[in-house]
Amino acid sequence: MNTTLQNKDKTYIAGTYARFPVDVCRGKGSLLYDSEGKEYIDLGSGIGVTAFGSADEEWKNAVTAQLGLVQHTSNLYYTGPCADLAELLCQRTGMKKVFFCNSGAEANEGLIKAARKYASSVKGPEYSVIVTLKNSFHGRTLTTLAATGQDHYHELYQPLTPGFLSVPAEDTAALAKVLEEEKVAAVLIECIQGEGGVIPLSPSYVKKVRRLTAEKDVLLGIDEVQTGNGRTGELYAYMNYGIEPDLFSTAKGLGGGLPIGAVLLGEKLSDVFGPGDHGSTFGGNPVCCAGALNILSRIDDSLLAEVKEKSRLIFSTLTGAPGVESVSGMGLMVGIKTVKPAAQVVASCIARGVLCLTAKDKVRLLPALNIPTDLLKKALSILCEVCAES
Repeated sequence: MNTTLQNKDKTYIAGTYARFPVDVCRGKGSLLYDSEGKEYIDLGSGIGVTAFGSADEEWKNAVTAQLGLVQHTSNLYYTGPCADLAELLCQRTGMKKVFFCNSGAEANEGLIKAARKYASSVKGPEYSVIVTLKNSFHGRTLTTLAATGQDHYHELYQPLTPGFLSVPAEDTAALAKVLEEEKVAAVLIECIQGEGGVIPLSPSYVKKVRRLTAEKDVLLGIDEVQTGNGRTGELYAYMNYGIEPDLFSTAKGLGGGLPIGAVLLGEKLSDVFGPGDHGSTFGGNPVCCAGALNILSRIDDSLLAEVKEKSRLIFSTLTGAPGVESVSGMGLMVGIKTVKPAAQVVASCIARGVLCLTAKDKVRLLPALNIPTDLLKKALSILCEVCAES
């Protein structure tokens, strides 16, 4: 570890991150290298961001080509990459309009604003409540923290934005009660609670949520920030459940490493925003959109089939392995409950050249969608060795 870099970071950068003792200098695909040349197999992909790994040639060429044309212009003007990306997103999902921003939290903010504006115009301004699930995570702004159904994220930042209620996941009766008693604009869920421990919602529950919201004429929003863009083996996680949301948010893997978020609006909300109702200086940036276009165009049926096959490899290798209590998740979004503390497992893996993540009390894997099978097998072998050690 470069101690000069470490000391400079601690001196000048706000102490919001408990960094691992790894300085990443370069990478290629699913391999990263530190300043001393040590090689790491990357099973985190920047927390689900570098969808095709580091320094991907096709992505790099698309981004570089756009950099040579124009790197930014305001949203007072039209740009091709922004319109092309919106068109492709709508074609692939059946949604009707897109609002672009810079991050997952901003995408969820945009989703909340769209839902409240629609409900206000259709039902009245008192219909403003957003219902989320306990154990959810929707971002770190004051509003998306309020949407997040985990109290410990709320403690330091009171008062939060009002108008949010959380109910337990899988409890249909609790949701029905809130929909009956409160003036609800929308229900917002993650199909897989990522930061909450990589816990997929059951298909029956998700279908019931869709049915209840439809019956009450309440919007259903899906947070696809971490689960989207091929991560679960379908383009977006809700597609695994056979439902259609009214709107959804996405970010992370969409840009392949550049900051971009999006709110996708269905038929009901296609005209919810007018000029001046919402905005973003960097939203729809042509360079970020060019990168996202390259990523999205390559997430095809063949790649999604590979994601599912690699998911089966992960689950079959880890399920029942010594030191592994359980494996949860979907596609290449995996949570592993280990006998040893997750942080200890991750530290041992780093020492042996494998980079993993944590989520609550679990080890979390979010490898690149195209991680080579031989590298994945090697990383899983090391992970199994670490878990088995007493």
